Amino acid sequence: MFPAAVVAATKAIACELPATRGVPLSRWSLAELREELQACGLVEEVSTTTLGRWLAEAVIKPWRHHAWIFPRDPAFQAKAARVLDLYERVVDCTPLGEDEYVISADEKTQVQARCRCRPTLPTAGHG
Repeated sequence: MFPAAVVAATKAIACELPATRGVPLSRWSLAELREELQACGLVEEVSTTTLGRWLAEAVIKPWRHHAWIFPRDPAFQAKAARVLDLYERVVDCTPLGEDEYVISADEKTQVQARCRCRPTLPTAGHG
C-alpha cells in the first residue's frame, strides 16, 4: 500500500513532459514512468500494473494529452492566422462579400469513394 502523497506525486510527474526531467521522450510509458519514480527516489519499487491502476482511477487525465496539440513551431501563429481569418470570413485583411463563401474539405485517405448501390429516391410524399 502506497501513501496518497506518493500516488499524487506520481500523477503530477505523469502530467509533465518527460523533457522537463531530462528524459528524451515525447510522453511517458508506464515502464518509463516507473523508472523515473525510482530514479527520483519517490518509490523503491512499483509495478507498471499499479501505476496503470493509479492513473486509470483518476477522474481527470491530463497526462493523456498529445504533444501535437501544443504547437512547438515558432511560426505557428503566422501560419495559422490565414486559416483563422477564413473562419472569420476575412481574406488578406478584406472581409468576404455576401456572395463569397469558404469551403473546407478534409482529405480522408483511408476512405474510398463508392458508387451508390441503389438509385436515389424522392422523399416521402413527393413522388
